[in-house]
Amino acid sequence: MKAWIIKDIAPMKVEAKWDCERADEVLFGMPIEILSQEMGDWYKIKTHYRYEGMMHSSQFLVEELCSEKWLQGKKKMIIKSNADIVAEPKVQGAFIAELPRGSWIVTTDELVEERWQRVVLPNGTEGFTRIENIMETPEPAEDVEDLRQALVQAAELYQGAQYRWGGKTTRGLDCSGLCSMAYMLSGILIYRDAKIVEGFPLVEIPKDEIKKGDLLFFPGHVAMYIGDDEYIHSSSGLNGVGYNSLNPQAENFNEYLFNNFTMAASIFR
Repeated sequence: MKAWIIKDIAPMKVEAKWDCERADEVLFGMPIEILSQEMGDWYKIKTHYRYEGMMHSSQFLVEELCSEKWLQGKKKMIIKSNADIVAEPKVQGAFIAELPRGSWIVTTDELVEERWQRVVLPNGTEGFTRIENIMETPEPAEDVEDLRQALVQAAELYQGAQYRWGGKTTRGLDCSGLCSMAYMLSGILIYRDAKIVEGFPLVEIPKDEIKKGDLLFFPGHVAMYIGDDEYIHSSSGLNGVGYNSLNPQAENFNEYLFNNFTMAASIFR
């Protein structure tokens, strides 16, 4: 059974209960597949990026209850770190929802003063958001160098975010949340966790061949290479998103990660 996320950030849990580890955050408007009912109102679900876990039924709306405007409408993506949806096309409009970057939204043909876009939510509620908050559903750049640069730029959108296990928004994200969101915003789906999984586009490459946008793997950790021996990552040690270097002479050299750099991976093979 198909359903759609109706909360700004829907926590996916490792067990069918609230008071346990968060596995992931599924963002507003994203489609999910309900695999089975586990316990009470808890269900095992699978995301469109093929990640599985437990979710409470309060976080989604089954497709048969969604509005036709939502189901038939053109899906776009929120690109602003957080975007308000309001009831009227003005900043004083009554608040409806706040959607994080990466959320899905349906747009109509209505623009107001070329600044406000009318949008539709899964339950049929309509509202407005600023046009610059939205982007087309991303497609990967055709030019390799452009795509590499797009990946780095997408990761850097999360500079300053705190570290949050299982998170993937500017309110907090973990290492694989950062990397998977950077790829998703660039039109590519990679596995959500810090490992290479068959069936996804990342493949192992020699560590001395890394280029911008490639991923660096450490035990239980992943980072994105941005060039000049630098990499961006979200780590508990930094309490969020920051930079370290593979160069022992650099001020931000991380000796532990350097000594435990186990593998590199790329989609460009």
